[in-house]
Amino acid sequence: MELLEGRPWSKWYKDQPSTFNFPEVSLYNFLEQTSKRFGKNIAVIFENEEITYNELKCRVDQLAAAWNEMGLQKGERIGLMLANHPHYIISYYAALALGLTVVQINPFYTVRELLQIIVDSQISYIVADENALIKIKEAKHIYPFKKIFVSQKNTEEKDRQFIDLKALMDYSKQLEKCTDVQAKEDVAVIQYTGGTTGKMKGAMLTHYNLTSNVIQSYLMYGDKMIFGEEIILTAIPLYHVYAMTCAMNLGIYIGAKILLFQKFDVQDILEKIQKYRPSQFPGVPKMYNAFVNHPDIDQYDLKKLKVCTSGSAPLPVEVLRRFEKLTGAAIGEGYGLSEASPTTHRNPPFGKRVVGSIGIPLPATDCKIVDENDHELGPKMIGELLIKGPQVMKGYWNNEAETKQAIQNGWLYTGDLAMMDDEGYFYIVGRKKEMIIVGGFNVYPQEVESVLYEHPNVKEAAVVGIPHQNEGEIVKAYIVPKHNSEMDIEELKGFCYAKLARYKVPKEFEIRDSLPRNSVGKLLKRILVEEEKSQKRNV
Repeated sequence: MELLEGRPWSKWYKDQPSTFNFPEVSLYNFLEQTSKRFGKNIAVIFENEEITYNELKCRVDQLAAAWNEMGLQKGERIGLMLANHPHYIISYYAALALGLTVVQINPFYTVRELLQIIVDSQISYIVADENALIKIKEAKHIYPFKKIFVSQKNTEEKDRQFIDLKALMDYSKQLEKCTDVQAKEDVAVIQYTGGTTGKMKGAMLTHYNLTSNVIQSYLMYGDKMIFGEEIILTAIPLYHVYAMTCAMNLGIYIGAKILLFQKFDVQDILEKIQKYRPSQFPGVPKMYNAFVNHPDIDQYDLKKLKVCTSGSAPLPVEVLRRFEKLTGAAIGEGYGLSEASPTTHRNPPFGKRVVGSIGIPLPATDCKIVDENDHELGPKMIGELLIKGPQVMKGYWNNEAETKQAIQNGWLYTGDLAMMDDEGYFYIVGRKKEMIIVGGFNVYPQEVESVLYEHPNVKEAAVVGIPHQNEGEIVKAYIVPKHNSEMDIEELKGFCYAKLARYKVPKEFEIRDSLPRNSVGKLLKRILVEEEKSQKRNV
């Protein structure tokens, strides 16, 4: 396989944006190639354990050989319900070596959410850690798993249906040959996404989708990523598509050390940064916010970081500027979604970077903005963002109707409202369903939130639309103050009036200790909206 080393985006993309042919290989092939080239290098650092690429591949192959003898077959679905741990990486690649389809499952899901996924995907096997075991026990009374593999199994567990995963990793045989896959057709991962309706849909991501997105990300950064020398700080959960692609799969592709954390603890991570000096950090706004607000942040040297990215939600400009001042590293804001493996846009690390934008399309990615009649719009006009590229999913699992709605004529309809400027940089202005209409005027929550984040006493902010009998909707802001800060609502409202048109200024403010987020740190505005609806307001 051609590693495509030393071919940064700026040297070739402008001349051939959609003609580049990505290699049709499996994700397991990445691990094979890297173990041959950097076998003695450290692949994973977790707590006090260091695993080389040779050791990682050996454990993957032994687990795959054990599973093969147990009868696991190509095309069967296997759920991974694990927090960040080397066992996740080993299970993931062992499954793909056999041509299985990995179903990503958040280990913090409830039994109801778990059942919704396993019933829809019809998984045969599941790998779970101890924290998820109690939910698996409840689910297995309803759903007939073929086998259940337990990471770090409790020796007191008597149920024979629960098989110790670690014992299988020490299997005496190695996998002789990986299963052949059709990279463009065979589904490597089913990534469930709630979308705006709350109903889970499984995005089918092929090997080609995922390997292409890894290579696209590498090509975007090119000479800023050196094969065999990078250290990737990985605190976002691997069961989320962002970390799966931008930390784990990309890390293995370039032979990086994956500095893995089971949870985000800002103090612990700062101490590990001092020790290991990571060079890359894929993060989310909540993490960047935690860094810049840490009381002793000036005591830590973050200057080794050079490639930082932010995803899952808009990054407040003030947080970006403060983090960059601390580190000297430019944060590459970008955009993606589960249906696109996930990345489609990124601010380029060389050339012009536009703070507040999602940047430009990745190599071989086409995009356009359309109105409600699918007419393409010009610069500075707001419409729905459409994507086309090798990273776009095959479709939704077992859901032809949703697939036809999401993918039309090869274009993925993102459901996000965007705008392109005269230089080809894109901006997300909100979800179609999040846009607020006040007296006939459109208000985009992200714009209001950006202003709120500029206030010195605001730590976090979320803006939603609330039904109003006269105005249609009014703007409401939820505010989390900074530690030990007193929040004067009237003063904050005046601050907004100085920066926003009157109709955009929130009419209501609510002070909270925290905002609802999922396990990746993504803000869940629908929960705030549902809370308002449950109060049966009639203002």
